[in-house]
Amino acid sequence: MDNNVLILNISYVRRLVVEVGPIVIGIVALVFILYLLYRRFLRKEKSSWSAVEAEISLGGLGKVKLKPSYDDIQVAHKAWVELATRKAGLPFEEEHDVIVEVYNSWYELFREMRNLAKQIPAEKVRESTNTRNLVRLLIDALTLGLRPHLTRWQAKFRRWYDEASTRDENRAKTPQEIQREYPEYGELVADLKSVSKDLVEYTMFVKRVAQGEERKD
Repeated sequence: MDNNVLILNISYVRRLVVEVGPIVIGIVALVFILYLLYRRFLRKEKSSWSAVEAEISLGGLGKVKLKPSYDDIQVAHKAWVELATRKAGLPFEEEHDVIVEVYNSWYELFREMRNLAKQIPAEKVRESTNTRNLVRLLIDALTLGLRPHLTRWQAKFRRWYDEASTRDENRAKTPQEIQREYPEYGELVADLKSVSKDLVEYTMFVKRVAQGEERKD
């Protein structure tokens, strides 16, 4: 074969590789992206999570039944993390817990739950009974469950505690010792423990919505 012809053929092959290479890479990338989107679509459409139900004492919410969608489970998981990582999701321990810190935890929890509820598209709330029940689970249980206690106790206890903490005779005392001197301490703590117990049960239900029922192998 003539050397000039060979040089031309090699040059043509190189030019073909350069021209075709980016096209092939682009096609492969597009196919891969479509595959990922298809898998995500199937995961949403073929969700087979079973219904979760319970009697929710917190706020008198009553019987709640949810068969969550893929998106519902994502929101429930975030809600469970917020509950499980705060004092709000743990029983009140009279010997160790500080009441104002519990109230602070409840305040932060309210804010985060509202933010989670806002993330749910309005059209899904209109279209899905389960999504509406999830919004009710996030908002109504806390509003109806925590607000009555806070309305009754928080403002007057904080005012008393702030003043009591500055007294000379209390400077050497722990916050737990100071709060036990509150005139209505027994009644406040009894109510706080009751709400805290309901909140722990509520946290466990949200966990079941997010993670499903535990298997008994």
